[in-house]
Amino acid sequence: MGYNKGKRGRQLAAAAVLIGSFIAQAAPAKAQTPAPVKLRILETTDIHSYLLPYDYYKDAPTNEFGFAKAATLIRQARQEAANSVLFDNGDLIQGNPLADYVAKVEPLKPGQVHPVYKALNPLGYDAATLGNHEFNYGLDFLAEAVNDASFPYVNGNIYVDDQDQDDTNDELKYKPYVILAKQVQDENGSTQTLKIGILGLVAPQIMQWDKANLEGKVKAQDIVAAAEKQVPKMRAEGADLVIVLAHTGFDVAAEPYKNAENAVMPLSKVPGIDAVLFGHRHVMFPGAAEFNNMAGVDNVKGTINGVAAVEAGNWGNGLGVIDVMLQKVEDKWRVTGSQAVVRQVYDKQTKIPLAEADQQVTEAVQNEHNATIQYVRSKIGETAVPLYSYFARVQDDPTIQIVNAAQTWYVEQYVNEKLPDYKGVPILSAGAPFRAGRQGPSDFTNIAAGELSIKSANDLYLYPNTLKAVELTGAEVKEWLEMSASQFNQINPESTEPQPLITAGFEPFNFDVMDGVYYDIDITQPAKYKPDGTVWNANAQRIKNLRMPNGTAVSGTERFLVVTNNYRASGGGNFPGLAGGKAKVVVDSADENRQVLIDYIQQLGKMNAAADQNWRIAPIPRNVMLTFQSSPDAASMLTQNPAIKYVSEVTDDKGIWGLYALQTYFPALTVETVRDNDNKLRGQTVPRASVTVQAGTKVLGMGKADAEGEILITIPKQNIGTVLTITASDKGVDSKPVTVQVKSRIAVKDPEVRAIKSADTSISGSAEPGMKIMVKKASEVIGTGTADQEGRFQVEMKKQRRGTELYIYAADKDGNMSKGVKKTVK
Repeated sequence: MGYNKGKRGRQLAAAAVLIGSFIAQAAPAKAQTPAPVKLRILETTDIHSYLLPYDYYKDAPTNEFGFAKAATLIRQARQEAANSVLFDNGDLIQGNPLADYVAKVEPLKPGQVHPVYKALNPLGYDAATLGNHEFNYGLDFLAEAVNDASFPYVNGNIYVDDQDQDDTNDELKYKPYVILAKQVQDENGSTQTLKIGILGLVAPQIMQWDKANLEGKVKAQDIVAAAEKQVPKMRAEGADLVIVLAHTGFDVAAEPYKNAENAVMPLSKVPGIDAVLFGHRHVMFPGAAEFNNMAGVDNVKGTINGVAAVEAGNWGNGLGVIDVMLQKVEDKWRVTGSQAVVRQVYDKQTKIPLAEADQQVTEAVQNEHNATIQYVRSKIGETAVPLYSYFARVQDDPTIQIVNAAQTWYVEQYVNEKLPDYKGVPILSAGAPFRAGRQGPSDFTNIAAGELSIKSANDLYLYPNTLKAVELTGAEVKEWLEMSASQFNQINPESTEPQPLITAGFEPFNFDVMDGVYYDIDITQPAKYKPDGTVWNANAQRIKNLRMPNGTAVSGTERFLVVTNNYRASGGGNFPGLAGGKAKVVVDSADENRQVLIDYIQQLGKMNAAADQNWRIAPIPRNVMLTFQSSPDAASMLTQNPAIKYVSEVTDDKGIWGLYALQTYFPALTVETVRDNDNKLRGQTVPRASVTVQAGTKVLGMGKADAEGEILITIPKQNIGTVLTITASDKGVDSKPVTVQVKSRIAVKDPEVRAIKSADTSISGSAEPGMKIMVKKASEVIGTGTADQEGRFQVEMKKQRRGTELYIYAADKDGNMSKGVKKTVK
């Protein structure tokens, strides 16, 4: 059943009329105009169940986020203002291991209070709205959770799906808005009644992202259309001030589009709205650099098209504050001025905490917090190599490799057991870097070699997605990858200036890496798609050399099963071939991708998830400088990543980053085996490249390759086991270093020699093909030759007397000689 104003609503409306009549009759004929009213509007958003300042992935306290810290800021902000209201903008009950623990491990029971409301209720919230992630656990769980809130929830664009194909008679699922009658103090200290209307809205893409939970039950309307419908009603019911709690982000490009995911810009133009509290994209407004120099946006004052607005970050790392001044003009309250700011719990530049954790909140959720920690520490396996995502957006990465391997493993079993018609169809697996700096320099996966636990799986797979596999052609696979490749800026191969690699605003969770095929990304070409999935350059092609593991080119007509999650399969990210959920879903599993990962690790026990390098940025044969930002901690991993160099430290509104440069072109370099009796090093590289040979820091030899690229460099003989490092340099670009360990000289097999008679003028026999044959009498060499391709040889010599002892040796090209065969002339 949907929300219906019904009899109670009519009674309230009638009461409002009577009260209004009473006030009108009681008021003096010439009432004085009230003094201005200052109202402080406070917002939290995208808390994602980060109630305490604790990082469950690192299993350590943090100063950077946590609602308990934001609660301290809330109390301070309210103490400073005579009049204030407080709202939450959604994405509250999902998003970290504590949320999963309450929803999945020890599910919330009727009568139990969800820990998020244990934390929020004491703060005196006035209202809240639903975020898109509120629907991740299904409508029943959502209903059980939010009934614990001591404040009303509003949403005006989700309708009950009555399945009659007639939108005109649909009923709203939730109460669209509330009008709060607030007693406020004006600037003269007099009490005034201010009627504050609160409307809730959410991105309509919930119908794609949580299709399994919502299809056939509810449907969602465009945010702007819903506001245009509800705001006039709120004004008609006497709202003096209209505040929209909009769980949507800011995107200028959303303006022309219906059902935009990030619709703050067009929403701000809806008449009658006084303030927009938004979220969803985990940024801070005003303040974030991405809002600078945008038409209609004041990134200092905090207005969008003149409407006061704020976005308070995420995970309890900030509190949104809008101070508005209201003046009564012609008997109606009007906003005459505003100033917005985000108060942060942590100074990311100085790394100084700005708020302590609120003790009441801490105590309220301590039991659930402790239970979550115990749960996430449960061991599931071991890794032989460290798993970190510092470079996941610029090169093949182990944190994605392990997820893709798990997804492939699951679907291979599924096909064998349930889909005989798909046996033999190649299985590809798509994964993205969920923790690759979206929240700032500390938001990266970094799991040391050794034990893997539940927290490791949560770290590697952030969301409670369910596993899906879609059937696509090779051509559709290529378009999927073209969309992913849109994360890169187009690079000018002739420029010597630093060029940023990553497109600003491209979400890391939309950079899908696909295992099961090999491919190159040519970033000197323009992107085919914009970050929102719309076509930008229809003829552009960045994906090159798309091929199967055996080297066979993908022609486009082949049939593939591509493993992904419900978000992507249902159209999340607006990927070509998937947008609108139009792809054929072959594996429609209810199993979570994260659980599949856990099962995969458990069955392996100990694993090595080193990246298989199945994709790369296509080499640019110039000394171009391609830069990207990552954690400063990534610098400690550079010895394992010779293609990446540290450049400098950079600071932005998210904190202190490391700036790195990626090298895509390396001169090819191969080196032949070096033995302890060798004084020459041989190999192959690009023509005329400079080559350096080192043992540790000592340079043993230098030289240049010839016109064919062949290397021949004189070096001192080295002891067995010495490690040599060889580097080639071409046009100022160094190759990846090649290391070889000096080996012992080879024991060459003696030749087989036929009997020798005194009348013979040659010696014949067999040896390894290509071996040099030498015949000696005492210390005198009396004949030499070479074994042919079949290993046969014949060495000319003078006749020898009967009884003469001859020694015949075989030697390889490095001079390694056999022990020798003794033959007596007969």
